[in-house]
Amino acid sequence: MSEHKAASRYAKSLIDLSTEQNAFEEMKNDMVLLEQVIDQNPELEAILRNPIVPLNKKAGILDNVFGDKVHAVTKAFLKLVVSKGRAGILFAISKAFISQYNVIKGIVTAEVTSATGLTDANRAEITNIVKKENGANVVVIKEKINDKLIGGFVLKVGDRQFDASISSSLNKLKKEFAQGIV
Repeated sequence: MSEHKAASRYAKSLIDLSTEQNAFEEMKNDMVLLEQVIDQNPELEAILRNPIVPLNKKAGILDNVFGDKVHAVTKAFLKLVVSKGRAGILFAISKAFISQYNVIKGIVTAEVTSATGLTDANRAEITNIVKKENGANVVVIKEKINDKLIGGFVLKVGDRQFDASISSSLNKLKKEFAQGIV
């Protein structure tokens, strides 16, 4: 079974358990914390993935790092995953949980890359468009600035991308000139 499939199944089980325990929001916060800590500490991920490190050592490290910072259900879940020899996919599980949480809550992430920062009016317009196009309840906008765009923006939602950048338009025009279309 692929890492992605296993992570999705563990995440789904954790969602079911957290709903049953009335701890859905706490679990989401715990998974965000887990994702951030592993993402910011490559050494921790290397230890979790290393088959030579004993399982009890991995469980101890996770308990030291997250001990009193996470819900009791999360602590038990971490111990279970480690005991099954799946500590290496904890990062993938946390990402899968957050992704499934967002689907349940109707939260869509829109990545906007622009030449300059977005104005409040730009953010509001993008939010409205993404809500309408995706049936989202909430839109989270992640902004990136790329001065090579010259102007305009590139909007990415899921696997769809809309490129309204000036540099893209210029490249398209350049190709058309080269092919003698224009």
